[in-house]
Amino acid sequence: MQQIPGTSLICTSSMRKSKRTTRRAVSMKTTCFLSLVTCSSQAQTQLPTRSCGACSTCPSIQMCKIAAASGHTVVLVDQSDEILKKSTKGIEESLKRVTKKKFADKPEAGAEFIEKTLKNLTTSTDAVAVVHSTDLVIEAIVENQEIKNELFKRLDKFAPEHTIFASNTSSLQITQLANSTTRQDRFGGLHFFNPVPMMKLVEVIKTPMTSQKTFESLMDFSKAVGKSPVSCKDTPGFIVNRLLVPYMMEAVRLFERGDASKEDIDVAMKLGAGYPMGPFELLDYVGLDTSKYIIDGWHALEPNNPLFAPSPLVDKLVEEKKLGKKTGEGFYKYK
Repeated sequence: MQQIPGTSLICTSSMRKSKRTTRRAVSMKTTCFLSLVTCSSQAQTQLPTRSCGACSTCPSIQMCKIAAASGHTVVLVDQSDEILKKSTKGIEESLKRVTKKKFADKPEAGAEFIEKTLKNLTTSTDAVAVVHSTDLVIEAIVENQEIKNELFKRLDKFAPEHTIFASNTSSLQITQLANSTTRQDRFGGLHFFNPVPMMKLVEVIKTPMTSQKTFESLMDFSKAVGKSPVSCKDTPGFIVNRLLVPYMMEAVRLFERGDASKEDIDVAMKLGAGYPMGPFELLDYVGLDTSKYIIDGWHALEPNNPLFAPSPLVDKLVEEKKLGKKTGEGFYKYK
């Protein structure tokens, strides 16, 4: 199988039943995750990126960790052994930090927890060799429709007929991704939130073609890894981003018109609305390139919707490579 730039594969098996669930829609022995690795120079120069396989805080790597820690066997597939080594090290370091707090009075139990979790984690550079025995594939690569479609189309040829495909996309339509495969009834959305270990929410997206059995299986899986799933139809941005992204863009338009400074807007929303971060702080945290990519995609779908209107200022900052915290400067400067 030809390697798709900037992709990695995470597979988990030994699917356990959620304590809150009394039935299982599908017997899941193996689960696959697909995630973007931005340490690939090719991925960085050609496409917008949003995660890093070498970083222990990367959403995709944290998805690996919570799956392995909850008793699943995880096979992390990436494009190079070097990236896989860094990713595994990041997971191990993260586990050590967790156990230091969780097992403060029981260091032996903490060591056993780390050992068991890491035993559930193996690595590979051969996606096909892994996907042929999976029950669930979760894609979390770059937010690019063409790349995602290519990936799903290829995996569809090698995955078993019963295998469920899901995307962790935050902005693209699940239906369009499902149409690149022959398993539209076994396709849905699973949108995790960053930081994955702390954020309890998972949005489970059901398209008009998603079967009830598939939907229930995705809900069960979310609960099995300790999350609180909510369901949503296949609408742009689902629930959280559909509300959050227009809010951030409206804050930018308020600033563009000169109605208030970005600093005062941030203070107002933190003190007046009780938000932990202001919209400009949040934009810098998320990444201006990511926000631009999302709003541009929605604008293309609904060009007459004023909520989805692009921002000249955001476009300018992205062009200048001022993408936020990850580049050291966005709306604010970071040392």
